[in-house]
Amino acid sequence: MAAAHTIAVSTHGRYLTEAPAADPTGLLIGCHGYGENADIQLERLRSVAGAGAWLLVSIQGLHRFYRSRTDEVVASWMTRQDRECAIADNVAFVSAVVDEVASASRVESPLVFAGFSQGVAMAFRAACGSTRSVGGVIAVGGDVPPEIGRGELARIPIVLLARGERDEWYTAAKWTADQARLRDAGVDVRAVAFDGGHEWHDAVNREAAALLQRTGAHRV
Repeated sequence: MAAAHTIAVSTHGRYLTEAPAADPTGLLIGCHGYGENADIQLERLRSVAGAGAWLLVSIQGLHRFYRSRTDEVVASWMTRQDRECAIADNVAFVSAVVDEVASASRVESPLVFAGFSQGVAMAFRAACGSTRSVGGVIAVGGDVPPEIGRGELARIPIVLLARGERDEWYTAAKWTADQARLRDAGVDVRAVAFDGGHEWHDAVNREAAALLQRTGAHRV
C-alpha cells in the first residue's frame, strides 16, 4: 500500500511592484484569485483612486500552470491536498515579500492587504500573521478562512468585505457569517453588496479608495 509523504524545499516566488513618484503612503499588497496572476491583481490595485500614492505589491501564487489551451501562465494559492503545508508555505512566502519590499523601500506601515476570490483567504492569513502593524484588509468575493481565530482577526482594524449580489461562489450566507465573525472580533466592517457577480466591481474601487484614505491618514 502506498504511503504519502511531504518534504520541505526552497522555491522561487514572483511578485510585482509599482512605486509612486513621491514617498509612498504605505504598502498596498494584492493577492489574486484562482487561475489568475500578479499582473491581473496589479491592474485591480491601480484602479483604486488614490492607490497611486502607495507602493503597490502584487504577489503571485507559488503554484503556476498554463491557462487551458493557451500559453498564459497563471497560478493558484493552494488545493485541498496537503492544505496545511500549503498554508504555511504561502504565509511564509508573503511574509518574506513584505519584509523584502519594506526593507528596500523603508516603508514599514501602514500595510493594507487586498485579495480577490481565492486571494481573500491569503490576504487574511497574511494580515493576521504579519509581524508588522496592519492597517486593513480589502476582501472581494472570498471568505474569511475558518482556521483563523477571534484573537487573530482582532489584529485587523478595518475590513472592506464585498460581494456581488449574483455571486454563486461567495454566497450571501457566507458573507453574512463573515461579517458576524469579524464584528465579534471587534473589527470595523464595511460590508458592500454590489450589482454584479464574482468580480472586482467599480463599487469596490470606491469603497477601497475610502479605506486607503482613512488608513493613510493614520500613518505611523
